Amino acid sequence: MGLISAVGLVLHPERTDTAIVDTIVRWSRGRDSKVLGLADEVARIGCEALPVLADEMNASADLVVSLGGDGTMLRAMRLAVGGRAPVLGVNVGRLGFLAEIDIPDVPAALDAIDQHRFTVEGRSAVQVTFGSRQETALNDVVLIRSPGHKSAAVAVRVQDQPFVRYSADAIVVATPTGSTAYSFSAGGPIVSPNAEGLLVTPVAPHSAFNRSLFLSSGERLTLEILPNSGDLAIEADGRLVGQVCPGDVVELNMLPAAARIVRLGQTTFYQRAQRKLQLSGSAEPN
Repeated sequence: MGLISAVGLVLHPERTDTAIVDTIVRWSRGRDSKVLGLADEVARIGCEALPVLADEMNASADLVVSLGGDGTMLRAMRLAVGGRAPVLGVNVGRLGFLAEIDIPDVPAALDAIDQHRFTVEGRSAVQVTFGSRQETALNDVVLIRSPGHKSAAVAVRVQDQPFVRYSADAIVVATPTGSTAYSFSAGGPIVSPNAEGLLVTPVAPHSAFNRSLFLSSGERLTLEILPNSGDLAIEADGRLVGQVCPGDVVELNMLPAAARIVRLGQTTFYQRAQRKLQLSGSAEPN
């Protein structure tokens, strides 16, 4: 008996390959499976998927297929948080870290999943709380200097104890998944997605201490906006979700295995990192 009774689709906002959507619909129809699409996306491309809201897809889908790049994959993973469906990433366009397969591989991948020939990899999330707001990110939460304001001046507290202060253009709090994104571009380390913890990296730091921190998953992380800080915007996976000002406190917690992604054993994280970051090995003298 097959595993998939309902497939959810999450599409790239611009680069939508209608042919592969039709392929997934035909594959599902041949197995008496339903295809669910987010209502606005289904209307935009006019496909035969059943239009649903995000909560409905989370509750009903056995598999969520992301058709796009890393941004689309992150959106699909956020949609799947708390649900039972793992996410299959299909690369459409530029090579990403999170996608498992390319478009030609989709039918074979769906067959493998339906026949239980796959593994699931848990990915942690970071939950940010400020004021009455709470948001979840799979890559990172960033406190960033607002245009026209002073730099970010932030006190880092671990387990309710003051540890260090940063003065920087931004402070990035990344999951291991997000270590290869904004944090990496700011000089942070690559962290295995199998690690459990939060990575704190200052962007363009002005303070004497300018190194990243990696905290255990169970340690409480609090960021206090200092009196000499400017107003800061808060971004979650690149989405503007709010603003904080001097005196405010931001709490961050790791959510272990908040989302799950499909792995078919075709590539490893390190192979994907090598290709995406164009790592050619160590530099050796001629």
